[in-house]
Amino acid sequence: MDIKSHKDLKVWQESITLVEDIYQLTAKFPKEELFGLTSQMRRASISISSNIAEGAGRKGKSEFTRFLYISLGSLSELDTQLEIAIRLKYIKDDKVVRERIYFIKNMISKLIISLNN
Repeated sequence: MDIKSHKDLKVWQESITLVEDIYQLTAKFPKEELFGLTSQMRRASISISSNIAEGAGRKGKSEFTRFLYISLGSLSELDTQLEIAIRLKYIKDDKVVRERIYFIKNMISKLIISLNN
């Protein structure tokens, strides 16, 4: 497969789908959470795909790897925020979103290994 841009990367495509998932989930949150958990979860999800894109647009594997690590951090942040939303009973446990988070983490981890070899 010929990679012309970050949009060709499966991991970026999956991360965009995750953004859509998070926006749909957080739309159900109480209005008083708009500037709290809702905003944080949306920002974290956007950060994942944005850092993949920025890293892919940089020169060199080491810079791309650095941005992939930032994406992993945002994924962990989002996973924690999802857990908080579930415990606060804003949403029920969403296995699809959790699986997508772990799938993207796995893809990024494998991409980092591939870039380092």
